[in-house]
Amino acid sequence: MNFTRRITAVGLACALSLGLAGHALAQAPSMKISISIAQNSHQGIAIDTFAKEVEKRTAGRIKVQPFYAGALGGERESIEAVQLGTQELTFSSTGPVPNFVPEARILDIPFLFRDKAHARAVLDGPIGEELLTKFDSKGFKALAWGENGVRHMTNSKRAVNAPDDLKGLKMRTMENPVHVAAYKGFGIVTTPMAFPEVFTALQQGTVDGQENPLSVIMSAKFDQVQKHLSLTGHVYSPAIFLMNKAAYDKLSPADQKSFVEAAKEAVKLNRARVDEDDAKGVAELRGKGMSVVENVDKAKFVAALAPVYAEFDKQFGKPNIDRIRNYK
Repeated sequence: MNFTRRITAVGLACALSLGLAGHALAQAPSMKISISIAQNSHQGIAIDTFAKEVEKRTAGRIKVQPFYAGALGGERESIEAVQLGTQELTFSSTGPVPNFVPEARILDIPFLFRDKAHARAVLDGPIGEELLTKFDSKGFKALAWGENGVRHMTNSKRAVNAPDDLKGLKMRTMENPVHVAAYKGFGIVTTPMAFPEVFTALQQGTVDGQENPLSVIMSAKFDQVQKHLSLTGHVYSPAIFLMNKAAYDKLSPADQKSFVEAAKEAVKLNRARVDEDDAKGVAELRGKGMSVVENVDKAKFVAALAPVYAEFDKQFGKPNIDRIRNYK
């Protein structure tokens, strides 16, 4: 073989080698995970941490690509995509979850939890573990409970100090039957709507208000289209890491463990960000021009829901509700 041919052969060998390596890299498993709000949020930190942890724990063999701000659709659409297998993962509030896993509805009862510490203890304990298993038969692997936060009400019309102030307000609600039933009990004109549509609906006056944790209110910049904030704390809103069950089952046991551990690590930072946002949120939103009612009469809000609670007792079974309420 002459010199020129030898160089050509070496070049072809190198090209073939690089091509095969590139093909192997291209074939490295890549999965999608999404949220419906901005990256700079308590949910953004959850999926960014999860993606980093999965890559680290699988030595780079599996990569997770995060999508933000409803780029792959709202929460309900993303959960549907995960169930169908067209998307591997999502991190969602539990708002639309009861449409897929009815057993999760119980967590959305207003004033069910004493505070965040109580809610976290329930979700991290046997009750939460038991609820996670209910997702398996619906096409999901529920990896871990995260946190959306404690929900408060905003609107563009008036200060809300008591339930009577809510009567007649058109409020966007999540696509959640428990929330809708409860808010109708307050006299609210409920308008279920996917999250990516909410800012425009508030801006255009299609709805007067909405309700969300401070973390969401800040990251979504609702201060730009809402004047009044009331710290009603009416619902603790969990979040959850969901994975397509078939995609999870295809993983090796070691990789399955890595995914669960990555989710639990992400939840730590997710909850820490919620705490941080709650600590600074009121001052920050006041600074941006919102009028804030901090001391609402929560007893009046609870009393206003008495007929709705009676329905919830029938629907869920009072012992099941009390098991959560009294958990320590």
